[in-house]
Amino acid sequence: MLLAEVAQATQRLADAGVPSPRNDAEELAAFVHGVKRGALHSVKDADFDARYWEVIARREQREPLQHITGRAFFRYLELQVGPGVFVPRPETESVVGWAIDAVRAMDVVEPCIVDLCTGSGAIALALAQEVPRSRVHAVELSEDALQWTRKNVQGSRVDLRQGNALDAFPDLDGQVDLVISNPPYIPLTEWEYVAPEARDYDPELALFSGEDGLDLIRGLERTAHRLLRPGGVVVIEHADTQGGQVPWIFTEERGWADAADHPDLNNRPRFATARKALP
Repeated sequence: MLLAEVAQATQRLADAGVPSPRNDAEELAAFVHGVKRGALHSVKDADFDARYWEVIARREQREPLQHITGRAFFRYLELQVGPGVFVPRPETESVVGWAIDAVRAMDVVEPCIVDLCTGSGAIALALAQEVPRSRVHAVELSEDALQWTRKNVQGSRVDLRQGNALDAFPDLDGQVDLVISNPPYIPLTEWEYVAPEARDYDPELALFSGEDGLDLIRGLERTAHRLLRPGGVVVIEHADTQGGQVPWIFTEERGWADAADHPDLNNRPRFATARKALP
């Protein structure tokens, strides 16, 4: 019975314009029935929980899957998320993968890493987990987001602070090996084209940044330059339509070298990197 209900739910979600209807129908069935997705066939007809149709109705209204389940998966992490915090996206996993490779290539014993605009803490926690001797610092401005970040970083070695990314961590100036950020980068002019899950549920502070979407990234360029040691690296996520623009913010005249853009797993421009020039 449950698999028949999942098929029906898949059709309902598809009709509502949900981008991944079968995945979400199965995830919600597993969530409601307390089993893994691969074990849905083991749920007996008599054990079907009618609450399933309540959560499907919420997803039909384009409420994010992660808000309904209260969790988001990111690389090897399971994070707590909900209203007030940006839900981490799969595209950002490739950004973190590049950063991990870059830090390992530095051959620094205890690399110092800063995550600006940390949101749920996904990036900072992934780096702390996958670069075992790193010292990871993270900053978030929003008190609403921090309610979730604090839950996620509890018990980790991430140094979490509340504040503005533009003037954060003056105590680390010139000492950081890697600065990474997934900042707000959607142009205000694009508001109507943003998926309902993001536009109606993610905090605006985490989405929009000026007319061209690059206002905060321009500011973070100065922050990164201040924090990094010579030879240190900055990694900034951006929209797939901004690939040609972001590397140009990190110019030689402003003290950078090797500015470049990189694709995500879908081969779309996704993040820019640059190295702080040696004196």
